[in-house]
Amino acid sequence: MTRVALVTYSTKPRGGVVHTLSLAEALCALGADITVVALGDPAAGFFRAVDAPCVIVAAPPEAATLEERVFRSVDALAAGLSGLADRFDLFHTQDCIAARAAVRVGRLPVLRTVHHVDDFTTPALVDCQRQAILEPDRVLVVSRHWQRLLRDEYGVEADVVPNGVDGRRFRGATPERRGALRGRVGIDNGDGRFLFLAVGGIEPRKGSVHLLAALAAVQPAALAVVGGHSFQDYRAYREAALASLPPSGLELGRDVVLLGTVPDDELPAWYGAADALVFPSLKEGWGLAVLEAMSSGLPVIATDIPVFREYLTHCHDALLVPPADPAALAAAMRSMMVDGALRRRLAENGRAVAARYTWEASARRHLTLYGG
Repeated sequence: MTRVALVTYSTKPRGGVVHTLSLAEALCALGADITVVALGDPAAGFFRAVDAPCVIVAAPPEAATLEERVFRSVDALAAGLSGLADRFDLFHTQDCIAARAAVRVGRLPVLRTVHHVDDFTTPALVDCQRQAILEPDRVLVVSRHWQRLLRDEYGVEADVVPNGVDGRRFRGATPERRGALRGRVGIDNGDGRFLFLAVGGIEPRKGSVHLLAALAAVQPAALAVVGGHSFQDYRAYREAALASLPPSGLELGRDVVLLGTVPDDELPAWYGAADALVFPSLKEGWGLAVLEAMSSGLPVIATDIPVFREYLTHCHDALLVPPADPAALAAAMRSMMVDGALRRRLAENGRAVAARYTWEASARRHLTLYGG
C-alpha cells in the first residue's frame, strides 16, 4: 500500500485546506495509508478535529512581506518534510508552498493538486508559483478549465479529479437553529428581510466590492459574510470595501455583518439560516461553498465563469451572472428575493447537482492515481 503524505500550507479554514482534510478522511475511510502534514501551531492543531493521522510542522514567525512569508514557509515545511520522508512513498501537495518544499526534499515523487493560479505581482512570487506547477512529477486539477489553462499557459498535462461534498454534514438547519442564527445578525423571522450569505471573506478574488454595490441596490436585504482567513494581506481592499458602505446607504453590523471564521460545526447551520448564497467570484478552482450550499438546499447565485459552467446551468440549478457586473448581480439577487418558486426550483435541482460529487468518489480516483 502506498504511504501518502497529504501536504498543505496551513491549518486554517481556507478552500485548499478544507479540500485536503475532507480528502484525507475519505481516503482513510477506504483503508488508505494517509497522513496530513501541515504548517501551523502544533499545540493548536487544525481548525477542526480531523479523522485522519496528522503531523503539524511549526510555522515560521510572521514576516513583513508576502514574499518573506512564502519563502520562510517553504523553508520551514521543507525542513519538516525532510525529517518525515522515510515514513512515506509519495508527497501529495496541495499548494505552491507545499509543492516547492516537497520538491526540495528530493527523495520522493511529488504529486501536486493545482486548485487555482494566484495573481501574484512580484517576479519572485510569479516564478515561485510557476516552478510549483512545473517541478512536481505529476499534476492534478479539480476542473477542466484549469486543465486547459495549465496545458495552454504552462505546457503541463494535468489529470482532473473534481471536489466533493459531505451530504451528511450539509443538510441545512432546524427551524430553531435557523431562527437563532438569524437573530445573531439582527434579523427577526417576522420582519421579512432577506438574508444573503457570502463565504470566503472580503477579498478581490471573491468579487466583494461588486457584491456590496449590488446589495445597496436591493434594499431591504442583509448580507452575512463568513470566513476571511487568508495567507495574503487584503486589509487595504477590505478597508476600502467597507468604507463604501455608508455612501451606499448600507450600515456595517446591520446590512452587512462580518461573521469571520465561525466554528466548524456551526458552518452548515449558516447555510440553513440564509435565504440564498451569493458567490460572485472572479476566479475559482471549483467553489466548494457552492456544493456545500446546494447540498444544504440553499439556492445559489454565482458568476458565469468557465469553472462554474462545468457543473452549473443558469436558471436550472443556479443563477449565473457576468463577473464584475454589480447591476446584473443586483438583478439576480432581486429575482431571488421576490420569486419563491425560483428559489425552490434552484434548491431542488441544486441538491441533485451536489449529490453527484462525493468525497468518496474523489478518494477512489486519487487511489487509482497513487498506484496502490
